[in-house]
Amino acid sequence: MPIYLYWGEDDFAMSQAISTLKQDNLDPNWIQFNFDKFTGDKEDSILSALMQVMTPAFGIGSRFVWLFETNICQNCSEELLTQLQRTIPQIPESTHFLLTTSKKPDARIKSTKLINKYAKVVEFALISPWQTEILVKKVEEVAAEKQVRLTPEAIKILANCVGNDSRLLWQELEKLSIYQGNNQQLIDEETVKNLVNVSTQNSLQLAQAILGQNIPYALELVNDLITLNEPVLRIVATLVGQFRTWAIIKTMIELGEKDDKKIAESADISNPKRIYFLKQEIKNRSAKQLLSSLPILLELEASLKLGADPLNSLETKIIELCNV
Repeated sequence: MPIYLYWGEDDFAMSQAISTLKQDNLDPNWIQFNFDKFTGDKEDSILSALMQVMTPAFGIGSRFVWLFETNICQNCSEELLTQLQRTIPQIPESTHFLLTTSKKPDARIKSTKLINKYAKVVEFALISPWQTEILVKKVEEVAAEKQVRLTPEAIKILANCVGNDSRLLWQELEKLSIYQGNNQQLIDEETVKNLVNVSTQNSLQLAQAILGQNIPYALELVNDLITLNEPVLRIVATLVGQFRTWAIIKTMIELGEKDDKKIAESADISNPKRIYFLKQEIKNRSAKQLLSSLPILLELEASLKLGADPLNSLETKIIELCNV
């Protein structure tokens, strides 16, 4: 009785895995008879899926029943739990039962414990943007899967370009695969920069450049972002959010707070582990410096909303921010 629970927010990676699972277990000539997809947040629909998994497959191949975006692992009535307990152990070997959800299963409830007992559970979590080593490793894995050969520096550039966007990573590696063809030479960083249609720069990098008081690099990033038609108010919103977070963290540190969980809560950061990395970023800056950046950013936002020239306004205020 092959049962699978796929969960997580990386919907593209999950969809790729689901596609592979279907291809491996469904005969294309019998797919209309043996494939069923049910909405997973309504009890009637879930009960219908449980009835369908007990139906033998027609013709060649297996039956595939997919319970989409189910809430079984978050909320399950006693009646539904009873039906799950009756059905899951009896599912035929010829049926593949897939449950998917973007939400993390609640390990405390009985339905989750039951499914965990019988199912293959796979998490499809988005990699946090600051986990650069994991992002690089992800690029390496997908590149190897697609047989695209890249230099280590090219891998880093590509990871920086696509971030945690699995769909974009897949698309860009498809492009690089076509470019490489049968050529066994490694693709270098310059080739990646020329072929990948996303900026190697983003607003968070701009914030880092300002924090490091690197005026030439910051101005280069501004020009790149404007050239790529990045909405200027979105750039400012990102800068405001980043400097606000840095300012809160540094203020709490200077007030003597050592509990990362409390700091994360005050800074509205869901993962306390991120605090360690943020502390490293601002170790050479004071709370006063970081706080004084916010009025400058608010002035920039106001001037842009009043119709000021985006590039000139950004360049002027970026230089001012770097000199704080």
